[in-house]
Amino acid sequence: MSEYALSLQKTAGSLEVQKYPPILTPEEEYSLAIELYDNGDLSAARKLVLAHMRFVAFIAHGYKGYGLEQADLIQEGMIGLMKAVKRFDPYKKVRLSSFAVYWIRAEIHEYIFKNWKIVKIATTKAQRKLFFKLKQAKAHIYTSLTNDQAEEIASDLGVRKQDVIEMESRLQLNDVAFEVHDDEDTYTPEQYLADPKQTPEQLLLSDRSREDLQHRLYQALSSLDERSIDILQSRYLKEEKTTLHTLADKYGVSAERVRQLENKAIKKLKERLEE
Repeated sequence: MSEYALSLQKTAGSLEVQKYPPILTPEEEYSLAIELYDNGDLSAARKLVLAHMRFVAFIAHGYKGYGLEQADLIQEGMIGLMKAVKRFDPYKKVRLSSFAVYWIRAEIHEYIFKNWKIVKIATTKAQRKLFFKLKQAKAHIYTSLTNDQAEEIASDLGVRKQDVIEMESRLQLNDVAFEVHDDEDTYTPEQYLADPKQTPEQLLLSDRSREDLQHRLYQALSSLDERSIDILQSRYLKEEKTTLHTLADKYGVSAERVRQLENKAIKKLKERLEE
């Protein structure tokens, strides 16, 4: 980890115990930014970050309707601010707050997308814009969107009305815990997916028993002569069962002899399998 990253990490770790530092004047901000940009002064970077904590908190406050901890949103915003400070060019004659707002919002948005629901509801840039647009609209609308409202939002963002309707349905869905707690009288995916018949241990034992049976059956068949194996395959393993008379003609013996050979082979297989 670079020295710059370590310095900013220490800054982030001390945010909870520090009060908001005073806001810098344009001259003070420019002077500190020059020190960082030209000389890599980490002390200047720290002062710039701390001086904009209040700005980050103000932006994070605008996302309080997403059900996430305000402290977490501020922390993510601070990460965006640190990235902005590192890339800030004071010679562009732009205030740091104007430059940093993009980075701050980007980190907060990414955090919301990852933590607002278990299932990711927005992946493309258009879907992300639609997500925040709808969240703002639903703050003032307590029922489902009308066709006119959906068309207005779709026209504003350059997306299909169907995309707006689909995103609204995603917003209305609630996450469900996989496991059920003892004090809850609810049904969860764990109960739907569980197989009450066999546990994983029982399934493993069953698979091993099946493999063992197949191995013993193979050994038992290996103990038979070719004629006996052919008789069993012709009588039991083929789609069309071969008659005793057909096998009798094949081997030049009576049908009764074929039946005796069949019974003898079956008896020998049973004995080997029961060992």
